[in-house]
Amino acid sequence: MTDQEITRVEESSSENEDLGWRAPFFTIWIGQALSLVGSRMGGFALAWWLTQESGGSATVLATASLVALLPGVLLGPIVGALVDRWSRKRVMVVADSLVAVFSATLAVLAWTGHLQVWHIYVIMVVRALGGIFHFTAMQAATSLMVPKTELARVSGMNQMLQGALSIITPPLGALAMSVMPLGAIMGIDVVTALFAVVPLFFVAVPDPESKARDANAHPVATVLKDVREGLRFIWGWTGLLILLVTAALLNGTINPGFALMPILVSKTFGKGALELGWMEMAWGIGMLVGGLLLSTWGGFKRKLYTALLGLVLEGAFFVVLGLVPPSAFTMAVGAVLLAGLMNPLVNGPFGAIIQDVVPPELQGRVFSVIGSVAGAAQPIGMAIAGPVADRWGVQVWFVIGGIGSILMGVMSVLIPSVRNLEEEGKAHASAGSASTV
Repeated sequence: MTDQEITRVEESSSENEDLGWRAPFFTIWIGQALSLVGSRMGGFALAWWLTQESGGSATVLATASLVALLPGVLLGPIVGALVDRWSRKRVMVVADSLVAVFSATLAVLAWTGHLQVWHIYVIMVVRALGGIFHFTAMQAATSLMVPKTELARVSGMNQMLQGALSIITPPLGALAMSVMPLGAIMGIDVVTALFAVVPLFFVAVPDPESKARDANAHPVATVLKDVREGLRFIWGWTGLLILLVTAALLNGTINPGFALMPILVSKTFGKGALELGWMEMAWGIGMLVGGLLLSTWGGFKRKLYTALLGLVLEGAFFVVLGLVPPSAFTMAVGAVLLAGLMNPLVNGPFGAIIQDVVPPELQGRVFSVIGSVAGAAQPIGMAIAGPVADRWGVQVWFVIGGIGSILMGVMSVLIPSVRNLEEEGKAHASAGSASTV
């Protein structure tokens, strides 16, 4: 066989491989999307039930938010280590099934009239843990199911999905609450979970090659060792470490602003629940359009430039939101929509870089540590946000966070380890692989 014939065979094989990934991956992806509709409706119903049952207690709602947030912050690195050790397909099946079982139990409690507030806290912990395991396993499996050239587009589709869910699930949840009891809505959550679980039994989900392990080592010791390997990998990747710390700081300023959005709408702009719905829908529409843009465009060849451009523009729109006068509510809605449009351009390419650079056997740990570090500042920010907002208003959070986003985007170009994030990461991954041979 001539060199030209060999080249044609290789190109044909590559084309078939690129086409062959779509059916199995999107079979799982579509099932997960349908399941998320039921999950989001269930989450909306639980929040509304807590609001009614507690008489609108901010403490109860804040406690529920922290209960859902802390498992990811505290247990993320351990979850990642376990995902890297176990079959990612089984992790997703067990995680989704466990959440469905607890949702079914909660439905029975609601139907029989025995449901209490602490039951909601328990189900939120389980839903949070199941979500951490599922998200980490799915993100880590994606890099083995999707060609590297398509990772940015798939990330864009994921962002687009989040935007679509932000648009459709609140009104669906509100409609469901008006025509059926909580138990029936949790039953919908259980049924839609089947769309996520059943396809996994018929689609092959690849796992990375397993490393040889000491059979005599204690299981806890080996898990802790895996956690240290993930932390060591991130610590040695200077550019990623800088971005993680900065992302945590930004999350601690911007996210509390979104948590206090009802106060922004009511006290700053003097509007009501309808206008709050417009604000939330604007964010969802922006994410939907931004995700569609990223999934069709794919971003710049250097993925980090797409993320940094999105970060600077998103920060600028947050500053606008923080500075608009009380009489300019329409401008505030527009700023939220445009910031939402930029959000997929920030998160999508960043996730694609991790999937492209980090070795598959480490991705579970890396993704979970990123989630833990990025979310660590949120509880602190939420604790400070209330008193500060009472004194200076909610808008100050968006101004600070927006300016921080702009500075982060501009300064990142000036820091070599961040500017060359992709190249540094590939060199770091290659050095790590060579050292383990």
